[in-house]
Amino acid sequence: MAPPAQSHSRSHALLLLQKLLNLRDSASPLTLVLDTLEQSARPVIRDFITRAKVSKSRIIFVSFAALGKPAEADILVKARGKSAEALRSEIVSHYPLSASGHALKVLVIVDALNPIASSAPSQLAHFLSSLITPAVSLVGVYHTDVPLVLPRTFNEYEPHPLTVLSHLATAILRVSSLYQAVECRQARNRSLQEPEWGLKEGREGVLIGLRSKGTTRTENGLVLEMEIRRRSGRSVAEKFVLVSSPEKAGKTELAKLMLLSDHPLFRDSSDAGEDVGGGGGDEGGTTFNLGLTEKQRKDREGIVLPYFDAQTDIGAGEGGRILYEMGREDDFDDEEDEI
Repeated sequence: MAPPAQSHSRSHALLLLQKLLNLRDSASPLTLVLDTLEQSARPVIRDFITRAKVSKSRIIFVSFAALGKPAEADILVKARGKSAEALRSEIVSHYPLSASGHALKVLVIVDALNPIASSAPSQLAHFLSSLITPAVSLVGVYHTDVPLVLPRTFNEYEPHPLTVLSHLATAILRVSSLYQAVECRQARNRSLQEPEWGLKEGREGVLIGLRSKGTTRTENGLVLEMEIRRRSGRSVAEKFVLVSSPEKAGKTELAKLMLLSDHPLFRDSSDAGEDVGGGGGDEGGTTFNLGLTEKQRKDREGIVLPYFDAQTDIGAGEGGRILYEMGREDDFDDEEDEI
């Protein structure tokens, strides 16, 4: 059982993630979502959109790669081929104002930051900062394993665009495959080499990843690693499992969230041991029985420990002396006895 302080910290991290996804109290003005070819960030973006729709926020979808507007998005801004300044002006023009003059809550989603990071890396920080206001939350997706071709005018001493994004972001979400995480954990438990997928396989001209295998327990889930920077400067990091719900008649339900350590495929062996000791029938996948039968328990109680007589107090301060009886195989040495 986890200590109370650790349990409180994990519960607090889960509440922070829910607050971030629900866009409450400006939890993160700039959220950076890092994905790969093996695991797309689409389920995370879809959950952002669904929650924003529930809170009646205006959703502006900035498309570099998507061909069409998501069903629940309000405005689609086609960004391909536009300069950073022209794109910024078009996005800001869609910010709504209420009758009282106060800006309504807006969610701006950029489906790919790689094109603008490649075409105008020096303007990346100014472009993102100019989009953020107290009522606007910006979520940007960056594909970490897509090669980034920088212009010739880029100074080699300037920080890499991904470094700039990681520095500016107040929250970073890294997504990875749940199936692959389970396979790696099982390999570590067996002291085997962890398997590789995708580009790390080293195969030329082929990617073997999510679609090669899959189980019903992992096909709709992904591992979500959160790193959120608080206003005090303290960073909170935790790993979660996000299980997206299938769409039903054009209506998308909220994704389910849980801590990675609470997932059935990632529970510690100590938790399984506690279940066995408590009388449960589940052995947690162990190769041996951690419990005792009634006969084994009685036999253990009937065992007389070595030197048991020395544990009784016989008076005159002689308690605790060692009593030793020689066997036939012992060789008694008179000289050692005299010493």
